[in-house]
Amino acid sequence: MRLQLRRRLSRRLAGCAAALAAALVTTLAAPAAPAAQAATTTAGSAGTAAAASASAASAVGAGYWHTSGRQILDEAGNPVRIAGINWFGFETSNYVPHGLWSRDYKSMIDQMKSLGYNTIRMPYSDDIFKGTSPSSINTSSGMNADLVGLDSLGVMDKLVNYAGSIGMKVILDRHRPDSSGQSALWYTSSVPESTWLANLKSIAARYANNSAVIGIDLHNEPHDPACWGCGDQATDWRLAAQRGGEAVLSANPKLLIFVEGVQSFNGSSYWWGGNLQGAGQYPVQLSVANRVVYSAHDYATSVAQQTWFSDPSFPSNMPGVWDKNWGYLFNQNIAPVWVGEFGTTLQSTVDQAWLKALVQYLRPTATSGADSFQWTFWSWNPNSGDTGGILNDDWTTVNTVKDGYLASVKAPGFGSSTGGNPGGGDVQAPSVPGGLTVGGTTASSVSLSWTASTDDTAVTGYDVYRNGTKVGSPTGTSYTDSGLSAATAYSYTVRAKDAAGNVSAASAAVTATTAAAGGGTNAGCSAAVSLNDWGSGLTATVTVTNTGTAAVKGWQVSWTWPTSLQISSSWSANVTRSGQTVTATNLSYNGALAPAASTSFGVQATRTDASAAATATAVCTATS
Repeated sequence: MRLQLRRRLSRRLAGCAAALAAALVTTLAAPAAPAAQAATTTAGSAGTAAAASASAASAVGAGYWHTSGRQILDEAGNPVRIAGINWFGFETSNYVPHGLWSRDYKSMIDQMKSLGYNTIRMPYSDDIFKGTSPSSINTSSGMNADLVGLDSLGVMDKLVNYAGSIGMKVILDRHRPDSSGQSALWYTSSVPESTWLANLKSIAARYANNSAVIGIDLHNEPHDPACWGCGDQATDWRLAAQRGGEAVLSANPKLLIFVEGVQSFNGSSYWWGGNLQGAGQYPVQLSVANRVVYSAHDYATSVAQQTWFSDPSFPSNMPGVWDKNWGYLFNQNIAPVWVGEFGTTLQSTVDQAWLKALVQYLRPTATSGADSFQWTFWSWNPNSGDTGGILNDDWTTVNTVKDGYLASVKAPGFGSSTGGNPGGGDVQAPSVPGGLTVGGTTASSVSLSWTASTDDTAVTGYDVYRNGTKVGSPTGTSYTDSGLSAATAYSYTVRAKDAAGNVSAASAAVTATTAAAGGGTNAGCSAAVSLNDWGSGLTATVTVTNTGTAAVKGWQVSWTWPTSLQISSSWSANVTRSGQTVTATNLSYNGALAPAASTSFGVQATRTDASAAATATAVCTATS
């Protein structure tokens, strides 16, 4: 089932009355799935499936983490970098991460890892400690089968355990006191500080034996009247963070304590949660040393317009803005800094310049990015109204433009004995597999082949992805994907991997259409799309192959593109467009194809919207 969901995150900032008055609203515009029956899960059993013991500390990222100056180190003392993604939903009235109405949670997490994200920030509200039943989880055809009957915390256990089992880390984010919306302070009249502290202690205890959870973000985006260092017990977020941190550490002294900033300090306003100007003068002090990580949030004009965006020197003024509000903590070796949220729809040129400048600011200062700013992008979800997500609205395909901006600040994953080791382990990924082609199709299978990748040590195998989900891991350069639906188009990519756990970027995508039921070998054609994408524009080369046993006299290929991808030229085909549907038909000289023969055509397009995704599933129809 697909719920049409649009979530307007009215956030964040200060500087104008409208921003101060903005409300955080969640709109659920579809019927929910039947509520699951709540199930009781004890703290002792919750963390067993993905528990990582100290004996595994030889693997980079293994065990619990701690700080040293501006760095974060794993249990064995290896520097590590959080390069992750926010996946929201537990904090809403669904009480579960969004998108599970569309996909299985394991395929979601697998895809995050395949894209190079190594950490998940998982927001929640205090409502989930009341035994809430998740809604909108699709359990048809075996999807999310092990989530049936679980309450929200039980679902969280499953997600945390699976993420840990594939080498990812999780940061739990107390996002809201309840599902109705964000609060300026860490408490409200209905959720007092005592409840906040008790629940922090409870969730820390729940994962006390599971080092997949590396820390807790104590409260999301404190803002006016929250202050830093003012000394008022009711409003001083720095003092409250110390109380919250102690509650967490009393249940698990090995967790990191992530502390966000406020909105205003000494008359200077910034994004909600992003102002850490007071942390140098008034540091958060805890009874357990080397546990504090400061967290900033930073956004673009798609969230709110700010004075620094209209400065004549923009974007060269931005490093100074970041230095003042949170970067100085890293630059002066005071503490690690984690940009827990940053994002944009990328629809304006200002936002594009902002994200490019911020990524440059976050770039590594040492091998593998281990001595650098930490980050988790907002968001994985496409239904964040003011930023959009890494996923497109279909909850499967990737916004390659947005994801591409982050490529230079991604970091090695965790869990390998040598992969990503800044002290000298193998950190070089294999080359991208080339020449991915469809060798043949039946009503239920697609056969693929590609050219071998190279590596500085040795390629140990490949991962094959169908529509963004990993479906196979062959050691050779061919694979047959079976159990498919008849007369259905599928898109494939391949990634190479080595013994250290390094994974290449994805190959160019190819599309294959299975035969009609009972048809045996497809008496038709396939279309494989290869993109050369440079951000503001692209070329698409489409290879048409006769996949049948008889010659064809002509062919037609169609796919959908957003209207903001405007076709400027084409070659070797008659290309027309109607709305989002692009149709290409053969010319007089390249329509006839013998069995297994191929021909190619191409189109060039420009973007009027930087977030427009160029991924396409092309369907080929042949005439005999």
